[in-house]
Parts: sequence; structure tokens; C-alpha cells
Amino acid sequence: MKRMHIHVSVDDLNKSITFYNTLFGTAPTVQKADYAKWMLTDPLVNFAISQRGAKAGLDHVGIQVDNDEELAEIKARLDAADMSVLTQEGTTCCYAKSDKHWVQDPSGIAWETYHTLDSAPTFNDAAHDNDSACCAPTAQQVQFISRRSK
Repeated sequence: MKRMHIHVSVDDLNKSITFYNTLFGTAPTVQKADYAKWMLTDPLVNFAISQRGAKAGLDHVGIQVDNDEELAEIKARLDAADMSVLTQEGTTCCYAKSDKHWVQDPSGIAWETYHTLDSAPTFNDAAHDNDSACCAPTAQQVQFISRRSK
């Protein structure tokens, strides 16, 4: 099963949690001082918000998969289309450890495809990067990594 993932940067986490609790009719599945996530079944979406210094608005979108085979299937399609892909294995982001592949759409919106392996006690891997908005790479990082791997 695949689930849409949407991550939005917000200005006020508490006000946003109240809004989304009302909109979705349920409390977050995960709530931290700088982050909240709703794992909804109707609609089937992993919706996350964070308040980490980024400009408010869409941070990135993605597709969450249940297993390695589904992740490999998507990666094969991206590779067949000769897209620039940044692969991260066992990375920590948004309080979860995951294997993932990042691409940029033609407008520069970051898309992640990922398989969550476990929860994590920290927002991300990088101790020096704890104030970053999210874990999404920039278009330049995706292109640079992709060129190095070809």
C-alpha cells in the first residue's frame, strides 16, 4: 500500500495543530515541540507540519511505501526516466529512520519516496543541522549527487 505524504512548514505550530485537529477530526499520531504528524486512513495520507524556521508553506511531498519492494519499484521508474535521484539509506528525518529517494519536479518541488524503518528520538541525523526546516535536499544537491553517481 502506498500513502501520500505532505509536509508543510508553519508559522505557529500550536495554532496549526488546533486547525488540523479540527479539519481531520483527530489528534496527531506524533507530536513533538517542533513537529506534528497525522497518519490518516481517510484520506490515506501522512500529513506532517513543522515549525523549524523555514518559510511557511509547502515543504515537500512524497509517497510512503510499506516495504522495500515498493520502494525499489518506484526507484526503478525514476532511474528508467533518467531522473536525478538522491538516495539516502537509514537516514533520520522527521523523528523517523527511513530509506528514501529524492527527486525534484520540473517546478523544483521536492518529492521523496520512502520506506519508514523505525521511529527516532531526534528530528534528523545532523547535530549541526538541528535548526533546518526539513530534510529535503535542494535541487542543486540532487543534481550534484546524481551527476557523481553516473
